[in-house]
Amino acid sequence: MALYLLVFGVCLLVIGAVMLVLMTSSTPRYRTEPKDLLALFDKALSSQVSETEWNAIIGYPIRHNEYLDGIRRRAAHLMEQHGRRWMVAQGKPLLNQEGQAELQALRDHLYAHTALRQQ
Repeated sequence: MALYLLVFGVCLLVIGAVMLVLMTSSTPRYRTEPKDLLALFDKALSSQVSETEWNAIIGYPIRHNEYLDGIRRRAAHLMEQHGRRWMVAQGKPLLNQEGQAELQALRDHLYAHTALRQQ
């Protein structure tokens, strides 16, 4: 009986410690900033972005900034309209020519907006 109580006490202590650590620690947060989108757009325009990297950033909603989320949604729409997913594995651009031009315009617009906000 003493062994049972000892094992039960140790298990209760370990589980309690784990619960305490889980309840007091916060979850990590990732905030997409304009510089992250600009870097992604530059990589996409120079055909150096992977489809996984594109989807990881563009597929994640931006809740802290409605303007950036609009840019993200527009980029996702460009991928739906002009994306060439099957060509990325062969080293080709992520978007066709028209999509590249629209992405360049979107990148320039975001850069100008960011420069104005920093002044």
